[in-house]
Amino acid sequence: MPLGKVQSQIVAQLVAMSRITSDQRDAIASRPEDLNGDALDRLLQDDYKITPFQFLVAKARAVNLAPFNISRFKLTSTTFERIPQDFCQQNLVLPVGMVGDLLLVAFANPFEVALPTKIQEMTGKRVVRLLAREKDIRDKFTKGQERPAGFDDVVQKIGAEFGGGEVEADLQAEDVNEESGPIIQIANRIIEDAYYTGTSDIHIEPQEKDIVVRYRIDGICSEKLRLPKKVGPALVARLKIMCNLDISERRLPQDGRIVFKQYTKKGLDLDLRVSTSPLNHGEGVVMRILDKQKSTLPLTALGFSDENLARYRDCIRQPYGMILHCGPTGSGKSMTLYSALNEVNTSDIVIRTAEDPIEYTLPGLNQMQMHRQIGLTFASALRAFLRQDPDIILVGEIRDKETAGIAIEAALTGHLLISTLHTNDAPTTISRLTDMGIEPFMISSSLLCVCAQRLMRRVCKTCRVPYKPEGREKEILEKGIGWSGQIFKANPKGCAKCGSSGYKGRVGIHELMTANEELVSAINKELEAAELKKIAMRNGMKTLHQDSLLKVKEGLTTLEEAIATVPPDM
Repeated sequence: MPLGKVQSQIVAQLVAMSRITSDQRDAIASRPEDLNGDALDRLLQDDYKITPFQFLVAKARAVNLAPFNISRFKLTSTTFERIPQDFCQQNLVLPVGMVGDLLLVAFANPFEVALPTKIQEMTGKRVVRLLAREKDIRDKFTKGQERPAGFDDVVQKIGAEFGGGEVEADLQAEDVNEESGPIIQIANRIIEDAYYTGTSDIHIEPQEKDIVVRYRIDGICSEKLRLPKKVGPALVARLKIMCNLDISERRLPQDGRIVFKQYTKKGLDLDLRVSTSPLNHGEGVVMRILDKQKSTLPLTALGFSDENLARYRDCIRQPYGMILHCGPTGSGKSMTLYSALNEVNTSDIVIRTAEDPIEYTLPGLNQMQMHRQIGLTFASALRAFLRQDPDIILVGEIRDKETAGIAIEAALTGHLLISTLHTNDAPTTISRLTDMGIEPFMISSSLLCVCAQRLMRRVCKTCRVPYKPEGREKEILEKGIGWSGQIFKANPKGCAKCGSSGYKGRVGIHELMTANEELVSAINKELEAAELKKIAMRNGMKTLHQDSLLKVKEGLTTLEEAIATVPPDM
């Protein structure tokens, strides 16, 4: 029986692609049996060693569509935002991306005529058809995806187990064990889902009538899930068990660490820094995700301007002195410190770190985890380090006068000391140290530089909108950096790349105050932070506000984001 029209075209395309010869084409065409799509596919794979993707490419060319390899496509939280998952599964289609007003959809059946129109009406987007293998699309729905599919199934189980009844029984250790299936599942699912969506912090917060789970992604907190009120104590107890905390102590805050590899079969090598706290409606938990597979970024990728990068590199290569990083929690201080250490970490240099907790483990570093319960504090670790012949010492945080005093002593006695403080900008760091009771001459003689930093959301490169600033916006740019050309704003509708938010990823902004003769003199005279700021700016310091505007000028972020992150200079 002769081949059908489409089958003939597929075979002709394989000849054109040099996958089979003309003689082989004739042999296939002369076969007596009926070669429909599946039979032809099997024949080509078995007898002519044509791979499934090569067959797909030939078929796509035959029907004048672009081929798409669905097997390499990963489902994300935004995949089924525009087209419901049930509809996709029923019709064997899969949305794989969006470009402007165009929605890219992979179809298993290239001859489906009504379906693209239906999707267009449903989404309001023009549909671009791609061709994918039916088996690959089915696999996306039937195989357990590496990424969690959602929470519906677990929430239903939890509703069945914890629904009904107003009185919450006291939870004992034996109540939360391997038999508490839904609780174990929901705890794991929350952590896995948060990791795959790029979350930095997970907040589990008890409210009056339910439990709210929120994720912080790119610095913005958004609600992900609501659970029944009665699930709260069990879920918190499960998380406490995972990080070996006392589940009977609910009146005091506790800190711990989850090594998640022990609790998942998905091969996720990540740790979580866990902090519990008693709140008015029950215990709350905040978990910071520490991805151990993620290595430190090079200094050049952190957002330093060329000028700041050159000055910062000079500082970290000094033989002794003190380098301080300041900024709020989550401003990227740790990543900058690790990147700096990674750059100077060579076999001839001894580096000791005192951290609480150890966020990333780096080869070649001697890292010490603090343990306040047994008296292992930053101060006691520093004292020990001074007797251990290090070249560089990193102290996680300077929290008190004792730690500050020993840190400065280390910097004055031939060690390069790097640490962090919680202050808003670089000049106020000096005031903070003097408030702790450190003598100004000790600060001025040990300080190499202070680096204040923040993280700003990057505007999505795919859908950002160019415009010319007017009025107040133009005034801010001219006053800050003396420039007012074209800049970009976030697209309010967003796109598939940025999850319809208009922003994707983050970039650092830095205020680098390096020591010089005029600044040393000003610190010794105990001048106010405002005066120190003026002196530093005269000597080349760009303020956080100015650096944020430079990122706006370069098209990395928006003016709206810059002003929201750092207020304009007075």
